[in-house]
Amino acid sequence: MRKYVYTLVAIAFTVAAQAQSNALTAKDYERAEKFMSYNTEPFIDAGTVRLNWLPNDRFWYLSVTAKQNSFMLVDPVQKTRTPAFDHQKLAAALSTASGTKYDAAKLPFQTIHFSDDGKSVSFTVAGKKWKYNLQGATITADDTAPAPAEAEGRTGAGNRGPGAGIEAISPDGKKAVYIKDWNLWLRDVATNKQTQLTTDGVKDFGYATDNAGWKSSERAIVRWSPDSKKIATFKQDQRNVSDMYLVTTNVGKPSLRAWKYPLPGDKEVAMLHRVIIDIDAAKVIKLQVAADPHRSSLSDDITVGGSLADVDWKEDASQLAFLSTSRDHKQSKLRIADAATGAVREVFEETVATHYESGRGGINWRYLANSNEIIWYSERDDWGHLYLYDATTGKLKNQITKGNWVVSRLVKVDEKNRVLYFTSTGHQSNPYFSELYKIGFDGKNLTLLTPGEGTHQASFSPSGNYIIDTYSKPDTPPVTQLCDLNGKLITTLEKADVSRLVATGWKPPIPFTVKAHDGKTDIYGLAFTPTKIEPNKKYPVIDYIYPGPQGGSVGSWGFTASRGDHQALAELGFIVVMVEGTSNPNRSKSYHDMNYGNMGENTLPDQITTIRQLAQRYPIDTNRVGIWGHSGGGFATAAAMFRFPDFFKVGISESGNHDNRNYEDDWGERYNGLVENSNYEAQANQTIAKNLKGKLMLAHGMMDNNVPPYNTLLVVEALQKANKSFDLILFPNSAHGFGQYGPYMMRRRWDYFVQHLLGVEPPLDYQLRQATAPGARQ
Repeated sequence: MRKYVYTLVAIAFTVAAQAQSNALTAKDYERAEKFMSYNTEPFIDAGTVRLNWLPNDRFWYLSVTAKQNSFMLVDPVQKTRTPAFDHQKLAAALSTASGTKYDAAKLPFQTIHFSDDGKSVSFTVAGKKWKYNLQGATITADDTAPAPAEAEGRTGAGNRGPGAGIEAISPDGKKAVYIKDWNLWLRDVATNKQTQLTTDGVKDFGYATDNAGWKSSERAIVRWSPDSKKIATFKQDQRNVSDMYLVTTNVGKPSLRAWKYPLPGDKEVAMLHRVIIDIDAAKVIKLQVAADPHRSSLSDDITVGGSLADVDWKEDASQLAFLSTSRDHKQSKLRIADAATGAVREVFEETVATHYESGRGGINWRYLANSNEIIWYSERDDWGHLYLYDATTGKLKNQITKGNWVVSRLVKVDEKNRVLYFTSTGHQSNPYFSELYKIGFDGKNLTLLTPGEGTHQASFSPSGNYIIDTYSKPDTPPVTQLCDLNGKLITTLEKADVSRLVATGWKPPIPFTVKAHDGKTDIYGLAFTPTKIEPNKKYPVIDYIYPGPQGGSVGSWGFTASRGDHQALAELGFIVVMVEGTSNPNRSKSYHDMNYGNMGENTLPDQITTIRQLAQRYPIDTNRVGIWGHSGGGFATAAAMFRFPDFFKVGISESGNHDNRNYEDDWGERYNGLVENSNYEAQANQTIAKNLKGKLMLAHGMMDNNVPPYNTLLVVEALQKANKSFDLILFPNSAHGFGQYGPYMMRRRWDYFVQHLLGVEPPLDYQLRQATAPGARQ
């Protein structure tokens, strides 16, 4: 009997031990969560430099470390970098004046402002304003002073009167235009006087309206002339464009949201009737040219930085250069309009077999009216380069840049000295690392201005005479430095220190290079492994995918302490990978076009071959492969589960555009071509959903005005018809990124991979502190 009891006890202990080994606890999730950005970034010293400009290119910034917050003042002319004031003296003066003890190392400024003459500092502490005399080290209450800028260097928008937030402000800051009842109105900023500029705007045929289908707003889309006397805009005709519908979830009848949302293959898309408006005369000059489809040369929208894209004014506002792009993006025409009469002449056009684009992150063409020339961007030799054209004849004068590398963005044009400044990729061991260069209009004297391996983010001082450069790599923290226009170092501002972060157990991702599915093309990515890898153990792999084709899985190739939840997932017992597959940008045109006309491929052959190659380097179990993505990545994830069901075992597809016939017109028609020329149906996920073998979770926001939820519901219906089991999460009143439910989706994602890929039970309803929703493709 006693032996029988001992046996039962032994069995009980064995079962309990097995149960414990087959479950993760809240402590495991808590440890993983320590690798989220809100837990890693506080351990980085001197990681961010926000410049606040003063006259004569001087500037100040806040240097933040664990030991000391220091306000630094930099004078490029004198080549000095010094504390902006004596922190000990200011703290002592403030403590005496306020009656509260303040620590010089951590002065709690809410806002701060340096006077232009450099003799005083105005700041706010605990809601009270003070003024500190730097020369006499004296402090006085300053309740009458205007509100200074925030201490971190951001400037408040202030009160701009009626229409604030949706107005377009003129370059001189004295005027603003806004939309009211489908027409444009002018507001005098000083007097608040409002004047109607147009009168014939009507619903769905109004002036400067902002609607790309997948995004819309109430702001006015215009481009002010440099002299603030004219604006270039359009009257957008959407009267015959098809509608999209969403409905809310609530007690009682739902509310219907309807807006213009054309689809690929629709007979009618939004058309732009281009106009110039003379502000003082309140006169509308119609450009004498046929309406253009709602397209730009850079993306599937007609705005860049909130203003009208693909237009460039002559300095005196007498002429406007503009680009007309065809519906399928294959043809772009450069035209110049007379701003007084609206007469238009064509200068030249570029036609390509796939799709034309004018740069990466910015439109690169420029109209140089003083020399009667055009700076043009083209990938005609398979690489994105700059060309110089005669603006009268439309004839090519010379190619400016050339080589097996890419001009990403034209950032500055020095017409006087005939020099261009541009960012570029393709020069370093990793082709995605970017740098700043300059070159003459004649293509001579190409000069690197930002030396140092990694991705460089460079900007110019207000005068344009100095360069502020921050560079880093995914596994190397940033360095910020001040250089002259020849790239010569003046002073190093900050070097980020991650030693405190490393002490917590953090480690950076691992950059890797493998071969694409063609066996010869190099492709690049990042791998995230657990900080403690157990010997002789193989780990399931999770592939995070964003197939583009306008971007990729990795995104920035600079440093960031946490990339979403990739390292957090790795800590739960996975190896996580992300790879930039073929058909993504920032390399050659032929590389970018590898999947043109077949977005359904979704770089999946590259994902598979990457995982197989990485399994030769890391302890990856290729029999346990998971995949997830959002938006275009959601499309790719479901495609992976349906097209390669024996390789991908677990997938989480969020907000996917599963059938591009059900997604806004400009996306598919740019990268697939027009419907009559491409087999959209063969690429649609619902047509192959019957192939599902593994575990698939679908998720979508029911108020998603970017990728309407019917994309996912098509897949749901197909899976049900095929009698397939799957999981579904719907967010009834959420948009594309799930908003406040981002942390919930992330936790469910962790649970799903832990349960179905790792093969253990997750803790019940773990509460993530916070999380940032995944980015949409736009």
